[in-house]
Amino acid sequence: MIELIKNKLKLEIEEKLHAKFSEKISIVVEKPKNPKLGDISIPVFSVVKTVRRPLPEVVDIVVELVKASKYQKYFSEVKKVSGFVNIVLNRIEFGKAVINEFSNSEDFGRNDIGVGKTIVIDYSSPNIAKPFSVGHLRSTVIGHSLGNIFEKLNYKVVRINHLGDFGTQFGKIIYAYLNYGDIEKVNKNPIDELVKLYVKFHKLAKEDSSIEEKAREIFKELEQKNPKYVKLWEHFREVSLKQYMKVYDMLNVKFDSYDGEAFYNDKMDKIVKELHDKDLLKKDQGAMIVDLGDEFPPALIQKRDGSTLYITRDLAALFYRKNTYDFDEVLYVVGNEQKLHFAQLKEVVKKMGYDYYKDIHHINFGLVMQNGKKMSTREGKIIKLIDVLNEASKLSLEYINEKNPQLENKEEIAKKVGISAIIFNDLKNYRANDIEFNLKDMVNFVGQTGPYLQYTSVRISSILHDNQIDEDSIDYNYYTNDYSYELIKTIDEYEEVLLKAKADYSPSVLAKYLLTLASYFNSYYSQEKVMVEDLIERNSKLYLISIVRYILDDGMRLLGMQIIKKM
Repeated sequence: MIELIKNKLKLEIEEKLHAKFSEKISIVVEKPKNPKLGDISIPVFSVVKTVRRPLPEVVDIVVELVKASKYQKYFSEVKKVSGFVNIVLNRIEFGKAVINEFSNSEDFGRNDIGVGKTIVIDYSSPNIAKPFSVGHLRSTVIGHSLGNIFEKLNYKVVRINHLGDFGTQFGKIIYAYLNYGDIEKVNKNPIDELVKLYVKFHKLAKEDSSIEEKAREIFKELEQKNPKYVKLWEHFREVSLKQYMKVYDMLNVKFDSYDGEAFYNDKMDKIVKELHDKDLLKKDQGAMIVDLGDEFPPALIQKRDGSTLYITRDLAALFYRKNTYDFDEVLYVVGNEQKLHFAQLKEVVKKMGYDYYKDIHHINFGLVMQNGKKMSTREGKIIKLIDVLNEASKLSLEYINEKNPQLENKEEIAKKVGISAIIFNDLKNYRANDIEFNLKDMVNFVGQTGPYLQYTSVRISSILHDNQIDEDSIDYNYYTNDYSYELIKTIDEYEEVLLKAKADYSPSVLAKYLLTLASYFNSYYSQEKVMVEDLIERNSKLYLISIVRYILDDGMRLLGMQIIKKM
C-alpha cells in the first residue's frame, strides 16, 4: 500500500508543480533513511534547481501540495526537515488499507507483472553416471525458488533440467564397464559402481594411454548410434535419473523437461550452417570460431575433427527453447565460473541478428564452502547430497527428541525441518556469494535459520488453534502502537519484496524479509497480550498475526521449504 501511495503522490505532485511553474519537474518520493523522521520523504532540491526559487519557498509549496493531496487521509503529519518534506502516515487509515488488501489472502503479494510472459529456467543439470553431489545443491534450490517466485508474479515458468548426458566421458565409462565391470555390482548400486569404473579408467590410462584412444572410438560409435553402446548409454541415463529423483522428491523439486545434451545432437548442424551462411565462422588452426572482437575471446564452435562444443550445444538448446516456448526470458542457473561462457553465448546470438540476446540471463552463484574451503570433495570422495539431507534430518530429530519427545510424527517433521534448513541456509545468502556449510548451525532453532522461521509459524498456529476469527469485527485502533505498526508496515512490503527478488533474480531478498517479519512478530508477541478477555481486541490481534503466519508460510513455500503445523 505504501508503494501505491508513494507512486500516486509522486504523479500528483509532479502534475501540480508542472501546472504551477510550467516546467517538467521530476521528484523522488522515498522512505526516509531515519524512520524516526517519518514514513515517506520528498527531497525538494531537484525542484529548487529546476524552478530557481529559494529552498524555503519551494519546501512550503510542496508541503501545501501534499496537504491538499487526494491521499491526505493517509497522512497524520506533514513536516519540513531541512530540504525534505516528510510525511507521517495515519496509522489507523494505513492499517485499514493494508488489512483490507489481505482480505483475499491467496492473492496477497501477487502481481500481474508476469501475465502473458514466459520464463524458461535451466537449473540443477547434474551429469549422469555420477552421484548427485552437494555441488549441485545451489543450482537446484536457487532455480526452483526463482521459478516459484515468478509463478507468484503470474509468469508462465518452464523448468528445464539440462542433464549432462553426453560427451567423451561416456566412451570411458562404457570401455571401463565392458572391460572391468561386474554386472551384479553395477545393477545393485549403479552410480557408485560407474564412478569407481570411471576413476579406475583414469588410473589405468596413466599407465596405458592407448585406452584413451579406445574410449574415443567407443564414443564416436555412440554418436553414430552403435546399438550396443546406445543401449548401455540409455541404461546409464535411466538409472542415474532414478537416483536423482530420490533427491528431487526429498527437495520437492520438479521439472517440465529432462532433455539433456544428447537431445540436441541432431540440432547442431543447423546452427553451424546458419553461422556459416551469415559469414560468422572463421577457420583458426583448423578449428571453426566466431570472432567476438576485443571484448571477449573467440567462441570455439567446432574442433578440428568436426566435433562440436558446449557453446554449439547451448546455441542449439537456446533456439529450440525459443521456438518451442517463445520465452520472454531464459535463465541459466550456473556457477560463477561460467560467466565468460554465457557472455560469449549472448554475443554470438547478438551477432547472428537475434535481439532476444538481451533476454539471456546467467544467474550465477558462488561455491559451497566448509571451514573456508570448497566443499566438493573430501579425500577424493564425492559428498552425496542425499547423505547430507539425511544427516540434517537426523540432527533435527535429535533436537526434537530433546525439546518435544512426545511429538507425533516426529520423524516426518524432523525430515521437513532438516531439509528446509539446508535450503534456507543456501537461499538466505546472496546467490553470487560463497556460502558456508555447517549442518549444526543450519538446524539450530535460534538465529537466522530455516527452523526459526518454521518455529515462528508453528508458534502462531498454536495461538490461533481453536480460535475463530471474524474479519468483520476488527478495531483498527489496536494496530496503532509501535509493535503493531511495525508488523503492519512489514506485511505491506511483501509484494514489493517479491518484485525485488524477481528484479535481482535472488531469493535472498525474500529470505531476509521473512527473517525480519518473524523477528517483528516475536517482538510484538512479547509485548502485546493477544489472548485477552475483550472479544474485539482479541479478534483484531488474532487476525493480525494470522496474516503474519500466511506470509511466513507462503514465503517459505516460495523458497521451497516445507510448512509444518507442530514442532
